Amino acid sequence: MYRCRSCYAMLAPYFILFFIFTVLPVLTSVVLSFTNFNMLEKPDFVGWKNYIQLILDDDIFKKAFKNTIILAVITGPLSYMMCFLFAWIINEFHGKLRAFLTLIFYAPSITGNAFMVWSIIISGDRYGYLNGWLMKWAITYAPIQWMQTERYVLPILIVVQLWLSLGTGFLTFIAGLQTVDRTLYEAGAMDGIKNRWQELWYITLPSMKPQLMFGAVMQITQSFAVADISLNLAGNPSVNYAGATIVTHLMDYGSGTRYQMGYACAIATVLFALMVGTNQIVQKILRRVG
Repeated sequence: MYRCRSCYAMLAPYFILFFIFTVLPVLTSVVLSFTNFNMLEKPDFVGWKNYIQLILDDDIFKKAFKNTIILAVITGPLSYMMCFLFAWIINEFHGKLRAFLTLIFYAPSITGNAFMVWSIIISGDRYGYLNGWLMKWAITYAPIQWMQTERYVLPILIVVQLWLSLGTGFLTFIAGLQTVDRTLYEAGAMDGIKNRWQELWYITLPSMKPQLMFGAVMQITQSFAVADISLNLAGNPSVNYAGATIVTHLMDYGSGTRYQMGYACAIATVLFALMVGTNQIVQKILRRVG
């Protein structure tokens, strides 16, 4: 009993901070989503009005929801598989070479000027690298306004998101691969495992389930919470809202000149429910690994 009390005492600071800065804000946001609140006056309870308006009358939200789903469906699984694949390959190297390759792949996710790099690449004038290359090879004869043309906006955001996706999940997989007990591979060889793919499915992945779950949560969060990429490259609002996402729509109502915090909380609650539902599906899939 004394040992349990000691454990609870040691965990208490984390749980207190987690409750104050994570659980409490989420609960507050859910409650405020049923109100009309502008941060200056007392919240006015309006029931389901915000959700009805959001689902039935908000055409921009419908466009943002569609864009978010497309981004999540494409970048989520792809970035997750890319993180694991590159981590699996890099883990085969040793020493300084492995550390150097890890840095190379991880660097884009922590580069502060990543958007500036892509702004130069997709610049709409002839000096943009992409336009310059296309004109050099006579693929096009005039500069293309990439972020001002609706059909190009979302594909470019997908490419940039994938480029920036090798972040925390990638490092988690690197660490997880290095903790797999090497004797398991020897035992597997004696039990009939014949190639690297069987090793991966029956030994490596089951031994990394905690890291796989953590990486999945991180990738789900990143894929559904795309905002900075759109704001920096496409602007807000983007052309015909081609680059709008749920988070940019949330920021539009929760800051700036609107300050419609009740409506913004309704948007946040929908996004939260979407993330939680997706996370539950991914957990069921990962339980079948191995």
